[in-house]
Amino acid sequence: MKIGIIGTGSMGTILLESFIESGAISPNQLVITNRNRAKAEALKKRFPTVIIGRNAEEVAQEASVIFICTKPLQFPTVLQSIAPVLHPSKLLISITSPISVEQLEEVVNCKVARAIPSILNRALTGSSLLSFGSRCQEEDKQYLTSLMATISEPLEIAEDITRVSSDIVSCGPAFFSYMMQQFIDGAVRQTNISKEDATTLATNMMIGMGKLLEKGHYTLPTLQQRVCVPGGITGEGIKVLEAETGAMFDHLFQQTHAKYYEDQELITEAFSNKSVK
Repeated sequence: MKIGIIGTGSMGTILLESFIESGAISPNQLVITNRNRAKAEALKKRFPTVIIGRNAEEVAQEASVIFICTKPLQFPTVLQSIAPVLHPSKLLISITSPISVEQLEEVVNCKVARAIPSILNRALTGSSLLSFGSRCQEEDKQYLTSLMATISEPLEIAEDITRVSSDIVSCGPAFFSYMMQQFIDGAVRQTNISKEDATTLATNMMIGMGKLLEKGHYTLPTLQQRVCVPGGITGEGIKVLEAETGAMFDHLFQQTHAKYYEDQELITEAFSNKSVK
């Protein structure tokens, strides 16, 4: 079976690398393309048996399962080019949140699903988010779930929690990386610790905390309780966090959802301006 990847930017490349590293897909099963051909050729240098398609249509023609990893506003143009070869037996998979499987089903004649990955999948960990169109049979669902399980922990989600789930799974690593960097920078500004030492200590702390949670030794609340001794130093730090974070995360989700709805409007307009089927 040939697996197609249309778009080898950040997430398309992560999927390709992760599937190959996990052993789920052999390089010679992959047919890829990118608007900037140099990006696709760079991947072929690393994985010589990967096939580069001349364009999106050739990838869709050759592959039975096709991942579209382009930017959302590029979808209408890509779909218009590949629609003639999207026969009912093919499985088209979007990795973007603003476009629902229902929208895709309206413009193509094949089976449709969505699989939203995370940068954590590059380490063959973290979650991925799955949604299935009405044409997907049970074997299609099992296939995609099993495939994504080789690089992540897949979770099937409802449409109304797509954005918040993606905020947690896909955007979360960037959000918490930013906060961790602020944590490190604050330590450097306020004390004599070097940035290198602070970064090493903070990184090891995050890795260790993840392992504690993974092994089930603690939950997030019990971990806080165990470290935060009444009247101790940690409690003083928690007071600062309680006072200064406030509604910060409420505002974060409000902002990401506002952008999501804006993107949906632009995508709907872009679809209406193209005749895809």
